[in-house]
Amino acid sequence: MKKHKGIRKTILFFSLIVITFLINLPIITMILNSFKSNSEMRTSTHILPQNFTLENYLHLHTQTMFWTQFKNSVIVTFWGTLLSIIVAAFAGFAISRFRSTFISIYSKSLLMLQMFPIILVLIPLFIMFRHLELINTLYSVIILYVTLHLPFAIWMYKGYFDSIPRELEEAARMDGCNRFQTFIKIILPISGPGIAAVAIFSFLFSFNEYLIANIFLKTEDVMTIPVGIQLFMQQYSSDWGSITAAATLTMVPVFLFFLFVQKYFIAGSAAGAVKG
Repeated sequence: MKKHKGIRKTILFFSLIVITFLINLPIITMILNSFKSNSEMRTSTHILPQNFTLENYLHLHTQTMFWTQFKNSVIVTFWGTLLSIIVAAFAGFAISRFRSTFISIYSKSLLMLQMFPIILVLIPLFIMFRHLELINTLYSVIILYVTLHLPFAIWMYKGYFDSIPRELEEAARMDGCNRFQTFIKIILPISGPGIAAVAIFSFLFSFNEYLIANIFLKTEDVMTIPVGIQLFMQQYSSDWGSITAAATLTMVPVFLFFLFVQKYFIAGSAAGAVKG
């Protein structure tokens, strides 16, 4: 009996390896292609590089503004994520703990905002930001990213705060803490999974977003990576070597970020879905 169980586990293990490999095959192929020359990519039918080369990465480093755009993406992502975490935490806590007509209307309006397509207001926003002289600056996309993050982030926080016993706050108030001190010293420190879930959502959206950045960022020195990569694609030809190398390097921050927060992701997502 144990022998059959061990065989089933072995089969299941190798089946999962094969499935994982097939799912990630496009990513693996892209990484391997980044070590091929453009001519080899166009002519070779092999997945593995026949003539291993770093010329695509050298071209990115010496002939393009990839690292400037990489820095811009990091700045936009950092501030977009940080501001979303802070602002949504206060709003989510207010919706979770207070009851009033205004808060009820506000919470329902957040659901409507989530269904509203941003593309419908891009032209008015562009005109407004042009008058404010924010076009072609990172401030414009940071403001818009935070605005787009907030509805989802607030509801995520609300669901998590609803799962935290109110007795903890009552005990803190008996010890002399006011509501703000209770929130900062008690609620936030135990809200790690909820914060991680919001951070992952905000990070991925800010780092990968293309439409807004393409409209509001016009010159190469302020472009983010998704917009900068399109410069390698021209009307009659594409620099696939630079595209694959840039895409490979772009995956590194996302991969590292997930390594640090993955243990909180499932707990935070589940907490946000339980209530509210």
